Amino acid sequence: MLRKDARKKYTLLTDLVHNPASYLLMLPAVIYTFLYGYMTLPWLAIAFQKYNFRLGLFHSPWVGFKNFEFFFKSSMAATVTWNTIYLNLLFIITGTIASVIIAILMNELKSKWYAKLTQSMMIFPNFISWVVVSYFVYLFFSTNEGMINQGLRAVGMQGIGWYQTPQAWPWILVILRLWKGAGMGAVIYLSVITGFDNQIYEAADIDGCNRFRQIGYITLPLLMPTITIMTLMAVGGIFRGDFGMIFSIVRDNGILIPVTDVIDTYVFRAIRVIGDSSGATAIGLYQSVVGLVIVFSSNWLVKKYFSDGALF
Repeated sequence: MLRKDARKKYTLLTDLVHNPASYLLMLPAVIYTFLYGYMTLPWLAIAFQKYNFRLGLFHSPWVGFKNFEFFFKSSMAATVTWNTIYLNLLFIITGTIASVIIAILMNELKSKWYAKLTQSMMIFPNFISWVVVSYFVYLFFSTNEGMINQGLRAVGMQGIGWYQTPQAWPWILVILRLWKGAGMGAVIYLSVITGFDNQIYEAADIDGCNRFRQIGYITLPLLMPTITIMTLMAVGGIFRGDFGMIFSIVRDNGILIPVTDVIDTYVFRAIRVIGDSSGATAIGLYQSVVGLVIVFSSNWLVKKYFSDGALF
């Protein structure tokens, strides 16, 4: 009884007194989330207004769902929606597979210094801006001076007009996304793998199970809940394209836009020309609501068939 009463008296204030450093480290994230995650919620009303900067939020005229017509009645609505879903599915599937494989391979490395060096090299691209990456992409894929075309011509082949070949760019974007993000994703899975009980592997080794079988029958099954949770979190943002990547690399190339333009870049181009903040807010609200529905639906399916991997 005494122990139970003591637990009841251990409140948030008591924990704050005992762990001030931890709460201090958390304070910037809490402030940022409060300001940009909660204080901005009233401004969603702009999506249903013809917002005027002079009149402000409370005096701008209401127009109902007319701002949503800006997107849904456009000729590119179906195209950019499909591109957003298609590219994100490619990113999620290939990124998850690559990150898991890299994590497993790194876990098998016996040399600690080589493992640390490899991990650092794979994480480094994640910190490079997409603007910088776009210059490297142009260096490789330029029609006349690109390194790939120079290599093709050096062996007697004809150069390819990459920026005039739209069907190649979804996969080029996938390769760039893997190069930039797979290493960082592998860190999460590697940290989970290193937490597995070594006694399980030792028992499997005694029973004559080689490393490949241990990966297939121990590592992957134990890793599946984490893979499922990470996938669910990625699926939640499936309606949000990587604006920084696509706009920095593709820019306003009219030939590539039909296969690379996503909702975010389409809205940016439209707003840049029209200057309609209400329309942009409406599309952002649409993306958020659909993403929320997808997360709950995906979590329901996972909870029904694989309860250990559900988010909630």
